[in-house]
Amino acid sequence: MNHVLCERNPHHPVDTAPHRPPDEQIERRTLPAAAAHAVRTAATEIAVTFRAMSGVSEQACRTLTDPRLIDLVDARAAALPESVRESLRPPATRAGAAVLTGSPLLTDDLGPTPRDWREAAAWSGDPDRGRASFQLDVTMLLLGRSAGEPFGWGGQQGGRLVNNILPSPGHEHEQSGASSTTLLCPHTEDAFHPRRAHLLILGCLRNPDRVGTTVSSVRQVRLSPAQRHRLGRPRLPILPDVSYGTDFHSFPAVPIATVGGDQARPTLRYDPAYTPLDDADDEFRSAYDHLGAELERVCHTAVLDPGELLLVDNDVVVHGRVPFTPRYDGTDRWLKRVNVRLARDRPAAESAENGYGQHTVTPFDGRTGTRGAEVHGRTEAVDDQ
Repeated sequence: MNHVLCERNPHHPVDTAPHRPPDEQIERRTLPAAAAHAVRTAATEIAVTFRAMSGVSEQACRTLTDPRLIDLVDARAAALPESVRESLRPPATRAGAAVLTGSPLLTDDLGPTPRDWREAAAWSGDPDRGRASFQLDVTMLLLGRSAGEPFGWGGQQGGRLVNNILPSPGHEHEQSGASSTTLLCPHTEDAFHPRRAHLLILGCLRNPDRVGTTVSSVRQVRLSPAQRHRLGRPRLPILPDVSYGTDFHSFPAVPIATVGGDQARPTLRYDPAYTPLDDADDEFRSAYDHLGAELERVCHTAVLDPGELLLVDNDVVVHGRVPFTPRYDGTDRWLKRVNVRLARDRPAAESAENGYGQHTVTPFDGRTGTRGAEVHGRTEAVDDQ
């Protein structure tokens, strides 16, 4: 089964959020200055302490999974002001997204935008060149740990706990975070997998062209009972995106439901670029197309400034990105992303899905986050659930 790529409306979506009631808008939050200072201080001290430890390699700084680093992040995150955790709580409005200003991601020593995620990871592991980059990675881990349990993917960006999202030469037209000149279709992050993130944290380091991130909430769309019924039944699979490679054909493609939850609080698993819609009947495709049109209708566009965070409820919201022209001169858009798991249940049927052999990297698994629990970090397969 091949990846199915589509591109919907290639124009910049119009953000009508200012004309909507407050509960329909993207939340706007501000991290108090004292809390931001505490996070920045903790990140600096963790970076210095970890690099001074014996036996710390560049590889350990690249992957961010060394147990000693996890110990430091866990302890310092637990000691941060309560206002940090309050600011990182899941979005509360029907829009399912929040922008957090005042975060400690701004730095005068950012350096040029790397050419790809491998270069960004290498810089984090280079004590001479990547001091600021590594410290920003630690900052994102502290913020992610304040929200829940950060995790990575063994098959994506080398299993890093903090991903770098930036345009990369040769990937301009892909449906992935490395693309640029094509519209990145609205999608649930890692929709193909039962252990996908509950919450995404996107931190903006650089965005000189004011490239918009689009967000659309299933809780703002209108579906008829018949459409809701068709989309609520497992009909088609969602395949892994190209950032995981293409070696997944040996795993059975498991049909999943597009819309879940109840009428009042629906949930969504949606990725049209990797859904084989040609295999569906006319009724399903009609309902799916209507859902896509509705997601476009309710679309918000968040244009992040450096230092701002976008929080996305991945069970409710699909996100994407408008097209832009990369320069590859060190000044392009650069975001950092953390996948976060929350104490939130999903349908029991998802535990039977194979996840196409993709594994999560979970060094914070089993920790309390506040009492220095024993480490149970591991690379976890779907059938470990």
